[in-house]
Amino acid sequence: MSANSITRRAATASLLAAAATGARAQPLIPFKVGIASPSTTFLAIWMADAAGFYKANGLAFETFDMVGGAESGPTLSSGKIQLMHIGLSSVIRANAAGADLRAIGSLSNVIRFTLFAKEGVTTARQLKGGALGISSAGSESEATIAVGLEKLGLTRADVKTVEIGTGRDRLEAVRAGKVAAASLNEPYRTQALEMGMKPIIDLVPDHVAWVYSGLVAHAPYIRSNRDALLRFLRATIEGNYLALSSEARGKEVLAKALKIADRKVLDISYKDFHDQSPRNAEASREGATRNIALVAAPGARHDVESYVDFSFGEELRREGFYAAMETKYGKP
Repeated sequence: MSANSITRRAATASLLAAAATGARAQPLIPFKVGIASPSTTFLAIWMADAAGFYKANGLAFETFDMVGGAESGPTLSSGKIQLMHIGLSSVIRANAAGADLRAIGSLSNVIRFTLFAKEGVTTARQLKGGALGISSAGSESEATIAVGLEKLGLTRADVKTVEIGTGRDRLEAVRAGKVAAASLNEPYRTQALEMGMKPIIDLVPDHVAWVYSGLVAHAPYIRSNRDALLRFLRATIEGNYLALSSEARGKEVLAKALKIADRKVLDISYKDFHDQSPRNAEASREGATRNIALVAAPGARHDVESYVDFSFGEELRREGFYAAMETKYGKP
């Protein structure tokens, strides 16, 4: 990298720091983020909060516990929260039901689920007709089941789904034999493996493109509060860079947020985050296209822009924010 390029990036970082200082002098903007099923994909947000990046960007940040994807449309449109951490499948289904949501970024662009079956179920034939545990209707844990079932030679019509809730609850349900199988991601995937449970289908190694953990807002809020969303994204992306560049701090925050005491589980969970997290929190167009093809009904809109607003990432790139983050933290 040339000396001039380094100087320009350092200057951009200084300007951004000055802007954050100016933001602190103003009243903080209330900003709530909905969280339904805590997992490693939320680490960038937890890290940004722990490091004080939201406050530095002028936001009074809070998280808001939710049941799952089905709640996203009404809760965002009511203004109870300003943003939801959900997959694009929830956006597609909410919009089909009359909502007007858009993903402005993503913290994961690949499917992160493994389907674990209860003891004694080892084949697709045994799974047929059984109940599969999901977090909630319309969630990624439901939508991605179709991808896994296809690999087993089954369809959604061959199984039932049962709303169970968090990954911890789903793990306990399949372990106790209350459901035939359940979708688990980290850290619950590793915990299941440590318990000796066997996956009936594992989608993690396939790196299937999918907007799995979108950063989703209500379109009217996007139009009238773009500055607040940009502040949120700057803080979250910096939290992501910090978590990616500092393994020790990343693990500390992850262990506290997910109550992980087992060192092996923590190591694998952090590696899952590190290997899969898009450092600039941009949604994948390829992943969004796959989401839409699988989830959108025939009469629904099938263009990506009806569900994803790419303009935020484009603006942050133009203003030099991504370059400034690489200057400050390196390229993870």
